[in-house]
Amino acid sequence: MNPVSEGNSGDPCRLPVIIQGGMGARVSSWQLAKAVASAGERLGVETMGVVSGTGIDTVFVRQLQDGDPGGYFREALDAFPYPELADRVWRTWYVKGGIAEDKPYKLRPMTNHVMRADLAGLILCSNFAEIWLAKQGHNGLIGVNYLEKIQTPRLPEMLGAMMAGVDAILMGAGIPYQVPAVLDRFSAYEPASYYLDVEGAEPREFAMTLDPASLVPEIYIDRLKRPNFFAIVATHVLAQFLCDPRRVTGQVDGFIVEAPTAGGHNAPPRGKSTFNDRGEPVYSERDVADLGKMRELGKPFWLAGSNAHPRKVKEALAEGAAGCQLGTIFALCEESGLRADIKRELTGQAYRNQLDVLVDPVASSSGFPFNVAQLPGTMSEIEAFNQRTRICDLGYLRHAYKTERGKVAFRCPSEPVQTYLNRGGKIEDTLIRKCLCNGLLATAGLGQRRIDGVEPPIVTLGRNTEFIHKLIDNDEGCYTAADALRYLLEKEW
Repeated sequence: MNPVSEGNSGDPCRLPVIIQGGMGARVSSWQLAKAVASAGERLGVETMGVVSGTGIDTVFVRQLQDGDPGGYFREALDAFPYPELADRVWRTWYVKGGIAEDKPYKLRPMTNHVMRADLAGLILCSNFAEIWLAKQGHNGLIGVNYLEKIQTPRLPEMLGAMMAGVDAILMGAGIPYQVPAVLDRFSAYEPASYYLDVEGAEPREFAMTLDPASLVPEIYIDRLKRPNFFAIVATHVLAQFLCDPRRVTGQVDGFIVEAPTAGGHNAPPRGKSTFNDRGEPVYSERDVADLGKMRELGKPFWLAGSNAHPRKVKEALAEGAAGCQLGTIFALCEESGLRADIKRELTGQAYRNQLDVLVDPVASSSGFPFNVAQLPGTMSEIEAFNQRTRICDLGYLRHAYKTERGKVAFRCPSEPVQTYLNRGGKIEDTLIRKCLCNGLLATAGLGQRRIDGVEPPIVTLGRNTEFIHKLIDNDEGCYTAADALRYLLEKEW
């Protein structure tokens, strides 16, 4: 059950049967990723724990401002190979004893086309710290998940992950064709570029660049291992594109084939969109990957979306997949970063067969459909949405556009409407847009404190939670990542 593949480095690459989904922000924390990788090792089955890279720098600085509970990030920064940079980041963000409960978190600067050196250093250290912590105490696999839609932090975040020895980088929510070449360059400790998607600009008109030596002198770094790159795709068509050497420089090492029933962001339906009576986009056979075509590519692939059942794992293996990626079953386990009260409510509703997840076509400013759990007190309720003052102060999902002066600027459909219009946006793009950046951090217990209260959460989940009745025996029950793995793999300790 543990096939092997050759990566670009020529080193054998272990392929997991189970990949834990990279759910942001902080739901897929280092604690969850470590628990999955450790449990797989104890069970004798290759598994991969995945850290969510979404908003990882804000997750990091807010925990430092909370006093670094447990002292974990201090330990990780002590392991960072360039102490001068690690200490500078620590001195900037750490608050001994934590900030007062009624005080707002200090914000890190927004990332832009040309990045400030101090921000690049913060992103580098935060990615290193989270992945370093996930890798401690076991020999299992650890990956990190990024969104192609969030491009501006891309170069320092991948470099930080590689410095921590990440085993795989997973990326979807767009066409991540530039990633393999960057991994090849960074593995040789050479400068890399990443072209920014800019509305109104020519392709490849605006490049972001990073020389690793500008952040960490080469004397502090041994040659970096090139991690596997697994692209997250909705159909075989995109997988075929990413395997075309005329279009993609460097090697894609495998694919996560994500069905429309998976949580978080989904690709929009192919062709003309239609909607059901709840306003959800309707998917068709065109949106289902042809597994025969996937097998023809000769790359390992994993199936994702409503596969949290041992029968589904076996069926995936029978179809030629290396295994499955699973999110929701791990989002509800004890080690996930979901706020405890939200986790209990979700688990209870799932057990009572009352959990409702809506595929919202306009919630996310990314433009992708987003699965939203319908929970009281969250932004799924129109009252909570209407009471929130629109503000964009994190900016992860902002859109880049070319100004009349030929420069790169940014706007977000979830920012104040007049601000968006002043930046050339269209009024229709702003309707019912929710702030995922702030909402998802609140879901993980790191919501910003404002004059009118703490940011309301927004919860995303997959639409299949039938597994819950196999893992708990009442609506107040709980389970661990190891329990989930034993169920999925039908294993005993």
